[in-house]
Amino acid sequence: MSVQIILRDGQPEWAVIPYDAYTQLMEDAEMLADIREYDAAKQALAEGEELVPAAVVDALLAGENPIKVWRNYRQMTQRVLAENAGISPAYLSQLESGARRGLPETLSRIAQALDLTLDDLA
Repeated sequence: MSVQIILRDGQPEWAVIPYDAYTQLMEDAEMLADIREYDAAKQALAEGEELVPAAVVDALLAGENPIKVWRNYRQMTQRVLAENAGISPAYLSQLESGARRGLPETLSRIAQALDLTLDDLA
């Protein structure tokens, strides 16, 4: 490959390369970035990061109640989630319907019962 080096004050400042070489370098750089992202994703999965189905994400983005969305995804009944969170099923129903807003401590227990962070429910 022919490369033209342009100097400034005796130091290399620019390298002029053929366009084909430039496009190959750009493709290689994109491939390297993809490989690094893939490796990072594989590492995150190995460390226990959860993959979330698009249906869950879509429901959350559509404004559905996060407690209900996650409860359904985890295949839990209201009774089981309420028991695991130490609240009544009626209170959980009110939280899911939006009739009541939970205290941070209550939401934290619900998040823990769903194996989530409190941020996942916010």
